[in-house]
Amino acid sequence: MEFSSDNWAGATEAVSAALARHASGFAPAYGVDPLSRSIEQKFNEVFERDVAVFLVSTGTAANSLALAHYSRPGGVVFCHEEAHINVDECNAPEFATGGNKIFGVPGKDGKLTAQSLLAAMARHPEGVVHQGQPAAVSLTQATECGTIYSIGEIEQVVAAAKTRDLPVHMDGARFANALVSLNATPAQMTWQAGIDVLSFGATKNGCWCAEAVVFFNPDDARGFEYLRKRSAQLFSKSRFISAQFEGYFENDDWLRNARHANAMARKIADDLDKKQSVRLLVSPQSNEVFPIVKKADAARLLEAGVGFYDWPADGLAEDEVMIRFVTSFATTEEMVERLVSHFS
Repeated sequence: MEFSSDNWAGATEAVSAALARHASGFAPAYGVDPLSRSIEQKFNEVFERDVAVFLVSTGTAANSLALAHYSRPGGVVFCHEEAHINVDECNAPEFATGGNKIFGVPGKDGKLTAQSLLAAMARHPEGVVHQGQPAAVSLTQATECGTIYSIGEIEQVVAAAKTRDLPVHMDGARFANALVSLNATPAQMTWQAGIDVLSFGATKNGCWCAEAVVFFNPDDARGFEYLRKRSAQLFSKSRFISAQFEGYFENDDWLRNARHANAMARKIADDLDKKQSVRLLVSPQSNEVFPIVKKADAARLLEAGVGFYDWPADGLAEDEVMIRFVTSFATTEEMVERLVSHFS
């Protein structure tokens, strides 16, 4: 049973079928094929406005290139201290931005707040050559803790960022999971709340290898095509990324996948909450569950072949550990029941 990450799941039937449909024949290279053009139009429909879309292969590439587009000499990018761009991308954003500093800001439940962001920006006053100069703000939706920014919380962070005229980037590796949790539209959760650029993730939610950088003001994207090419992210056979998105969006499969993954996480939490040997500090809002369990129980899970990750946490007893379970479109109720059966 695998609960290590939604990255461990394969591709959905819809995505696999779309790849098969477009596997033969000939099509223009480098993203000018009819399928890729149709996917660009689909993004316009999804976000209810004209957007500039650039397909890439990984979330790290999407995040790094989006931030590189807004880099400046001595630039500082503000994010939560536990954000993926700060702790899990091997300094790729700093590399891609030519040395802009990723500045981690503390905050409860994995979230930036307007107050914490304002305090962090104040440490970098405008025009002081000895401090870095603010370049951008990045927030993660859903967060690394599985929590969700409400629309109001996004708007507050954006308002704080705009006091220094900073662009706001959203790392949407689990964009769909957050979207269905909020019961919002893609437009409401992004540009209508003030987001400037989005890393739109699909790999964790049923694609094989498909991400996109989405600019909500197409004029802001001028020159980005050169960043993508220089970073080896302009695929010659781009239609195979586009094919994945065709299957992903078909019949709202992407939203159905996310609802299922979230429901399986909720079932894990509800079932574990009945177990005396387990503590849950945070109720899951997306598809991640972070129980505090006995070290002996965690060892038994590993012996039984259950995949999960240990997760850092403060304030634990000597015999406790926090672990992370992640659900996906491929998680079944039977898998959840078998997982929970290992706890007393």
